[in-house]
Amino acid sequence: MRHRKVSELMIREVITVPQNAAFKDTVRTLTEHQVSAVPVVDPAGHPLGLISEGDLLQKAAGQGDYFRSLSEREALQEAKAVAQRAEELMSAPPVCAVCAGPDWTVAEAARLMEAQGVKRLLVVDETDTLIGIVSRRDLLRIFLRDDDAILHEIVVDILDRTLRQGSAAIAVEVADGRVELRGTVQFKSLIPVIERLCRTVDGVVSVRQLLDYSVDDTVMT
Repeated sequence: MRHRKVSELMIREVITVPQNAAFKDTVRTLTEHQVSAVPVVDPAGHPLGLISEGDLLQKAAGQGDYFRSLSEREALQEAKAVAQRAEELMSAPPVCAVCAGPDWTVAEAARLMEAQGVKRLLVVDETDTLIGIVSRRDLLRIFLRDDDAILHEIVVDILDRTLRQGSAAIAVEVADGRVELRGTVQFKSLIPVIERLCRTVDGVVSVRQLLDYSVDDTVMT
């Protein structure tokens, strides 16, 4: 099976700001390009962090309440409130925490987003140079995949090539990404395997199996 790669879904024309970009220039960049966040890069194009609308709004919030106790979080917000350059405003988790490779699968990218609690990943090449950005919305595009393409992958790649199950034995229907399997397989143990493999196909929303079997090979004798 061929899983879609990040390079097929990412945005290649990435809007960035240099690390010394002034506050107003950064706001202007987000506004003019209608984006909610921009990567901060060094002169070599290596990502240093991200500036989001939330990071910028902390400056506006900091202008209204001067007298307050400073916890660790409040101290960070205070620092951003007085920040002037992009490198002072950005959120900068470890680079590896928000970066993906172009050959990553959608599943790998989604797992990292979930683990780090982020909405987008920076895509870097082998030299850690920024080459793209991928968001949650970009990853969701796999669910717009054509039903015929999903059907072909299940029948040809999974049933025929991988499991050696003839298409005459198992009927497959795909509608809006929902897969339904009917027919008879030789061994009962194959049913969960088939169902699990079908769920891994890009674009599959759900799998409903109505499969029967000839031999129950799960019973100990």
